[in-house]
Amino acid sequence: MDALILTLGWMGIYAPLALGAIGSMVGCSRAGMAACGAMLDVERGFGRFVGIAAMPSSQTIYGIVVMVMLRREVTVTNAPGMFAIGLLAGLALMLSAFAQGSACAAAINASKSKPEVFGISLAPAALVEGFAVFAFVFALVLAGGIPK
Repeated sequence: MDALILTLGWMGIYAPLALGAIGSMVGCSRAGMAACGAMLDVERGFGRFVGIAAMPSSQTIYGIVVMVMLRREVTVTNAPGMFAIGLLAGLALMLSAFAQGSACAAAINASKSKPEVFGISLAPAALVEGFAVFAFVFALVLAGGIPK
């Protein structure tokens, strides 16, 4: 039983990075596909579409930082907390990257036909980023309370 608990603790350390990266891959690919389609429809301004398509990659960075904060000796005492924080933070990061990719794709599609809405069309993607930041910050706060 102790081996299972320790294994879950190790999984909790890596979960924020792994799940955040999965979410970033899906989110960036969703937005990237919209960017590629938009490039066929506009004559200039391609760079902004590529920039928007990269927005969901921030969840991987947040996952790296949470992973580093969780990294410590895994014991039967601290493994459950590490697993819970790592898994739940990773899921939050993954799902926010999925949602942000969709919001970025919508912003790209809106601004390709109506360039004047470019800035405001990013508001939903920025809101989703805010929720990822909440999950990130609170995971860091909770990770600091796990016994070393």
